[in-house]
Amino acid sequence: MAAPLDLDQLQTFVMIADTGSFTRAAERVHRTQSAVSMQMRRLEERIGKHLFEKDGRGNRLTDEGERLLSYARRMIHLSRETLAAFDDRQLEGTVRIGTPDDYADRFLPEIMARFARSNPRVELTVTCEPTPGLVEQLRRGNLDIALVTHDAIASQSELVRREPLLWVSSATHPTHEEEVLPMAFGRPTCIWRRSACDVLDAMNREYRILFTSWSATVIAAAVLSGLAISVLPECALRPGMRVLGEADGFGPLPDCKIGIMRGHTASPEIVEAVARHISESLDNISMRASEENGPFDLAALNGIRTRRPKPNLVAPGW
Repeated sequence: MAAPLDLDQLQTFVMIADTGSFTRAAERVHRTQSAVSMQMRRLEERIGKHLFEKDGRGNRLTDEGERLLSYARRMIHLSRETLAAFDDRQLEGTVRIGTPDDYADRFLPEIMARFARSNPRVELTVTCEPTPGLVEQLRRGNLDIALVTHDAIASQSELVRREPLLWVSSATHPTHEEEVLPMAFGRPTCIWRRSACDVLDAMNREYRILFTSWSATVIAAAVLSGLAISVLPECALRPGMRVLGEADGFGPLPDCKIGIMRGHTASPEIVEAVARHISESLDNISMRASEENGPFDLAALNGIRTRRPKPNLVAPGW
């Protein structure tokens, strides 16, 4: 019978992938650079595959390394959940979570299910608002933690996910062919709205803003009914939408960045537990998408795919 994989080695491997550096990973796992390198050699011997390949002065994950990363995350998450389930010192209390409704449908089921299994004595209170409102709620002390649209300039948040921001129209209406484009956007403070307007202005494309709403449901309804075009992150795409690209006359948009913001709270242990579960849940969603779609992520309902670049893993002396 084959010997089981070493969780310590897998945790170091994941830390290398997350930090992008053998050196930073060594600091996080409290080991020397040489000890981390030895762990990775032993892990490669155990797997029987090369997990890293040279890339200039550093290293990067091989395709086999990418495959292992998916399984390693799952094993570590399951180990943590198992230990939490048998921990007599389980967290108790209430935590107030905020998220835009764009993210709620896609991410909350996984986050809530994972957190509730490990922390059955914690009550979750969920608020759905646009990011500017969530930032204000955090400032006022009305929320403990929020999943927000990351804006490094306007607000400080911990970046936990990046995905394509896409032009979307109805799959059954030629709305995008109108001479003056009818648009549906969030409020003027919306980062995606500003990005879309900047691109349209740079292209000298005529448009008018027909609908403004903070509700993702309202924006989606305007798009699906053929009344307007909008921009949405990959996670918010719905059946019946068509993704528009450069072939349709629409320029590329910046990525949607999703982050975590913490408020001032009397229960930092619970907030940190929620933050960990959010990060792990988003990893798990990405992992499942990767397994279902191969090395590509679905970037649209109409067959457009995008490849995620492999991180460069700097490893002096490896």
